Amino acid sequence: MSGSHGHALFVHTNSPLHRLAPQVKIATALVMLFAIISTPREAIWAFACYTLALGTLVLIARISIRFLLSRMLVLTPFALLALLFPLFGMDPRVEVLGVSLSEQGLWDMWNLLAKASLGLISAILLGASTEVADLLRGFDSLRVPRLVTAILGFMVRYIDVVVDDLTRMQLALAARGHQGSNLTRWGPYGRAVGTMFIRTYERGERVYLAMESRGYAGEMPVSSRVQATPREWVVAALVGAAFWAIAIAAKVTT
Repeated sequence: MSGSHGHALFVHTNSPLHRLAPQVKIATALVMLFAIISTPREAIWAFACYTLALGTLVLIARISIRFLLSRMLVLTPFALLALLFPLFGMDPRVEVLGVSLSEQGLWDMWNLLAKASLGLISAILLGASTEVADLLRGFDSLRVPRLVTAILGFMVRYIDVVVDDLTRMQLALAARGHQGSNLTRWGPYGRAVGTMFIRTYERGERVYLAMESRGYAGEMPVSSRVQATPREWVVAALVGAAFWAIAIAAKVTT
């Protein structure tokens, strides 16, 4: 569990954010996330402050804007869903460029997009500055149940294997002349996914039996914990306090 495992979100550089203890970054990210969620949607100035603060952290972590935007594409389905809120929301309605839109729906759209985007940036910052093995050690240092960290570790380690299996199946279908250009031709893809699911289950069973034969008794061995310095916790507390100060001020003034 302690071996390094690179992942697509990690940025290999040597920034001050990368050098922070993982448990400090995890705790700070959670505090920032709860502050963002607690902020009233009407306090637009507060979200601007959050954006400025996260942008500063992105610069400190030496993460390129291109990298950040490419990882934020995962937000696309939520953005498309949010765009429907003004169209089908309740009255009262307002005219925007000749289109009748729900005022409540516009606020709901803004609330979802703003909070989801800022939360995703926080998660990208955490992943970009922390290796998977360090994240697991950080969770362990925060006394997260070892079963949870074990599940997270296995999920990260084997997701690449599952994706590789799916890619090979797609290549095999393409080599045999299959083109999934419309829904009527997606049958083989469904059968391939079903086959992959069965293989994944069988692989999990084999891994469990191999672990059991090596003495696994339902609990993973304790990984070496990374020690956080008092200075790191002070910095984390200041960042978290700044976010909560904004959130509280937004509630008071809204």
